[in-house]
Amino acid sequence: MSDLAASLPPITLWQELSPSAQRELLRRPAQKDDAARVAAAREIIAEVRANGDTALFAYAKRFDKVDLASLAVSPEEFATAAGRLTDIQRNAIDRAISNVRAFHAAQRGKPLVLETSPGVVCERHEVPLRAVGLYVPAGSAPLPSAAIMLAVPAELAGCPVRVLCTPPRPDGAADPGVLYAACRCGVTQVFKAGGAQAVAAMAYGTDTIPKVDKIFGPGNAWVTAAKMLVAQDPEGAAFDLPAGPSEVLVIADDTARADFVAADLLAQAEHDPSSQVVLLTPSATLAAAVRVELALQLAPLSRREVTAQALVGSRLVVVPDVATAFAVSNDYAPEHLIVQVAEPRRWLSEVRTAGSVFLGQWTPEPMGDYCSGTNHVLPTYGYARAYSGLSLGDFVRRMTVQEISPAGLRDLGPVARTLAELEGLDAHANAVTIRLNALERGT
Repeated sequence: MSDLAASLPPITLWQELSPSAQRELLRRPAQKDDAARVAAAREIIAEVRANGDTALFAYAKRFDKVDLASLAVSPEEFATAAGRLTDIQRNAIDRAISNVRAFHAAQRGKPLVLETSPGVVCERHEVPLRAVGLYVPAGSAPLPSAAIMLAVPAELAGCPVRVLCTPPRPDGAADPGVLYAACRCGVTQVFKAGGAQAVAAMAYGTDTIPKVDKIFGPGNAWVTAAKMLVAQDPEGAAFDLPAGPSEVLVIADDTARADFVAADLLAQAEHDPSSQVVLLTPSATLAAAVRVELALQLAPLSRREVTAQALVGSRLVVVPDVATAFAVSNDYAPEHLIVQVAEPRRWLSEVRTAGSVFLGQWTPEPMGDYCSGTNHVLPTYGYARAYSGLSLGDFVRRMTVQEISPAGLRDLGPVARTLAELEGLDAHANAVTIRLNALERGT
């Protein structure tokens, strides 16, 4: 227990640090050996491209410690998955699916049709992606919730090919909760493959696993590295967003409960040793109380060893005031931002960069992880500065259409011709002029 207590982060006074020390304080643990990780992911991708299923079987034995008889989940596994869950578990998954489906269905866009000039009609239509790959982490913590977050919008968008990969358990089977959730969301092509090798298989295809156009889903730092690598290859697959080890930043003032704050920090720390959790508070008293609560609540956790490792890279920071906390948070750009201050909604307008925001002391982050309805696949590593969390729109392409009548071309064509001539693009100008001349001749 003393070893676990030693992992608790110290309390740091923000104002006593130099700007460079402040940046280093909030550097993510997962980013400290990026070069080596990218090199390893690139090697795995090359092996899967070269050897396909054979490489996947070998990696399952090496990383998952299992000899697989088949990569594909059999109909029998699907059939027995529901029976391995209790009624309460199945009902919880169904309720979560219902809420996530309701929130994402409301995001459907209508075709945009606008006459920008007389006789000139511009449109925008949404077309579902042809083939999508859904990555659901498992390992020491299977995530049926990730299957819900990926499969629901893929189904609502109408993507015709939906492929799901998830690491096998030690017994060679896929997690029954993941299978039940996938089945309830209409996904029937599920394969037992994890890590960077699963990303490579979906990006390039193997004899067993179909090639997809875009890969979705959270994962560890190796999964994120692999997704970004295959997205750089025109023969690979696009990716949703950089979603690696989980992270949370809590902004709390002296109205917050220390036990609630500590519980929120531990909830994310238990995901992965590379996860990072941060508290920003103007109250030194609260920071001290939270540190005590971390020790108390850490001890009985089943994943306390993983959680303790994550806490080593986590931070308890005292800032001058709440406004400073929001400024620091916007620079950090957390995946999850929990706001436990007086009148939390009043501060929402100050949030500029966050994957998902949780307002008030009665809104624990796991509600968003599981069942409130929002999507839990969110940008990490500070990518919330430019990326948004997963939504229905990520599973469609937006395609523009234009149609011009003869009268519309007579009116607007000279504008296009002038601009083409201004740019020195004669063929562009001619494509308009030849039609305008035809209209003049009545041919």
